[in-house]
Amino acid sequence: MRILQVITSLRTGGAETLVVNLVPRLRAFGHEVDVCVFNGEETPLMERLRRENPGIRIFRLGSGYYNPLYIPRLAHIMRRYDIVHSHNSSPQLFTAIAGTFCHTGLCTTEHNTSNRKRHWKWYAPIESRMYSAYDHIICISAIAEEKLREYMGGDWLRKDSKLYNRITTINNGVDVRAIHDARPIEGLHPEGRFVITMVAGFRDSKDQDTLLRALARLPENYEVWLVGGGERMETVQRLATDLGIGDRVRFLGVRTDVPALLKSSEVIVMSSHWEGLSLSNIEGMSASRPFIASDVDGLREVTAGYGLLFPHRDDAALAELLIRLHDDHAFYAATAEACYRRALDFDIASTAKAYNEVYLRIYSSRQYNP
Repeated sequence: MRILQVITSLRTGGAETLVVNLVPRLRAFGHEVDVCVFNGEETPLMERLRRENPGIRIFRLGSGYYNPLYIPRLAHIMRRYDIVHSHNSSPQLFTAIAGTFCHTGLCTTEHNTSNRKRHWKWYAPIESRMYSAYDHIICISAIAEEKLREYMGGDWLRKDSKLYNRITTINNGVDVRAIHDARPIEGLHPEGRFVITMVAGFRDSKDQDTLLRALARLPENYEVWLVGGGERMETVQRLATDLGIGDRVRFLGVRTDVPALLKSSEVIVMSSHWEGLSLSNIEGMSASRPFIASDVDGLREVTAGYGLLFPHRDDAALAELLIRLHDDHAFYAATAEACYRRALDFDIASTAKAYNEVYLRIYSSRQYNP
């Protein structure tokens, strides 16, 4: 099959990382797989995609996300493919519209349990119509599926409806073994420091602020590394200065060596307001390090019973967990081992196999019902 993945950009993020991880595995099934990005800026992920997939075509539509001129250009590209798979909000909408001008199988992935649009009640019918244009909708976790069905309501909740069976859950996955086997970066870890790392874009759904407030409660030998980029970075940098911890916070930017950074750390934290199913969650657990997450949808489901949870925005509770991991070596080791066992449930090979099965069903259905 000829498969096109459509996404906003290849900046750092869970959806972007999933696409880059899926492409070579889908090609290994014998498919021709290309990628279309709305914002075509060059990024480390785009470089990696090109390096790992010789001959891949990367279509770049422009430099923004909601330019309606993308729709005819996207429709022209889509005609070459058997399956078009969209990720993130604007590609979901524009792909659904462009799909009305060409006969191709449509699939989309819902990557979150919430977003700003879900608070616009007037927009729900538009989204329901948009999702109805897709042959299949993949949710990256059971809670993401539950929240999507609740949001759209109606036939999406009725098990006897045709729309109901268009939605399934396929858990996100990462290359667990590659992360587990990564080696720490020599000379990066400061002597005598207990390093806490958070890998996340600086955007509305993420909550680096709570981690920094927790750090402000901790002794001088604790240090935080923040990996990623985004529009809130300057706000978080100002907060570090205001809290008087600027010398204990490293802003490492967008990196291509995340596994090595994780292995160079003592603890991995994901502080968020909401998630779909965080790839950083699974990556952190894959590194055989204790993983701590805020107790919110999309993190709770993976972390509970294996890693550690703290109440949303409760920096005091987070600080207490970090102190316990620092002081109690047996607790640290047991938590790290449990996290790695949990990560093995989310290997990318299983994710790719499940995606391939969805594509085959869509393709077969289209062949018999042109």
